[in-house]
Amino acid sequence: MKLTVVGCSGSFAGPESPASCYLIQAEHEGRDWNLLLDFGNGALGVLQRFLDPAALDAIVISHLHPDHCADLSGLHVIYRYHPQSDEPLTVPVWGPPGTDLRAARAAGVTDEEAEDPDLLRPEFDFRDLVDGGSFEVGPFTVTSYRVNHPVTAFGLRVEADDAVLAYTGDTDSTPALTPLLAGADVALMDSAFCEGRDDEVVGVHLTGRRAAEAAVTAGGVKRLMLTHIPPWNDPQCCHDQAAAVWPGDVELAQPLTSYEI
Repeated sequence: MKLTVVGCSGSFAGPESPASCYLIQAEHEGRDWNLLLDFGNGALGVLQRFLDPAALDAIVISHLHPDHCADLSGLHVIYRYHPQSDEPLTVPVWGPPGTDLRAARAAGVTDEEAEDPDLLRPEFDFRDLVDGGSFEVGPFTVTSYRVNHPVTAFGLRVEADDAVLAYTGDTDSTPALTPLLAGADVALMDSAFCEGRDDEVVGVHLTGRRAAEAAVTAGGVKRLMLTHIPPWNDPQCCHDQAAAVWPGDVELAQPLTSYEI
């Protein structure tokens, strides 16, 4: 399984990276399968460096803040209007309940369209994530866990080829991180907040320290990779706060970089 960080900037696109978007690939039945986790603002342009968007097999949206779903609108334009498309394109899109209406409100050009949850169908086949539910896409088994964020949000556990990627999406500390992270080969974890600066804000994001604590508690995590770091953060601060707890090397997700899992 290969992870490509299309974008990892926290809360908004930064000068070096789009907002959250992760491409997961694995070979199965004689071809490569392509799974996208989140599709934040700025991601569509960079994704095309790695993949024809028409080759996506599925998209999973962790939650409906724009830095995780805004570029669905642009992708829909490609799927519906590309002049070289020989036949209609459809991709399944998993997300929290209401993803269809949220995407329509971003894409609609009239008031009526913006309130039509069917506006982006059939190109997007919307399906709801549920807490503890699993589904399969080619070689991938995806399990979603409800996490701790101001809107309905899910962490995503992706398994393929005896490898496990655990992606927290956006969350603060929660018991749900234990089954999400347990035994993961890579734990890709929100680290938007900093100890000593954001202590009074709860239920939104992890710090590097809280991310590391959750990975240690879950047990069996092989690699800790921090992500969703806003441009105003010093990444070294997030790294060092995690390193004070994590017994191994702390990695920082790098945009436009691929990792073998």
